[in-house]
Amino acid sequence: MQMIAHYTVKSYAAFRTAFDADAEDRGNNSLNLLQLWRESDSSAWALFDVGNARTAREYLDGAAAVFNSQGGVTATSFHFVETA
Repeated sequence: MQMIAHYTVKSYAAFRTAFDADAEDRGNNSLNLLQLWRESDSSAWALFDVGNARTAREYLDGAAAVFNSQGGVTATSFHFVETA
């Protein structure tokens, strides 16, 4: 399973610093980054491999709030997908 994430951010530079610092926490919560794309100074997309969907969802619903605050994230959307 994979997850596509969209982040709306105040500043891409601040987001990227916090995003990089959060890598270990994401990894410990079943999210392994495959690709990160910068759409603009206020928008980024990420593709993750998901080891355990329940663990990943719990992280996104709780602990990820710390990352969002540190990274200046103003909105997110997450889409769990599987290869068809």
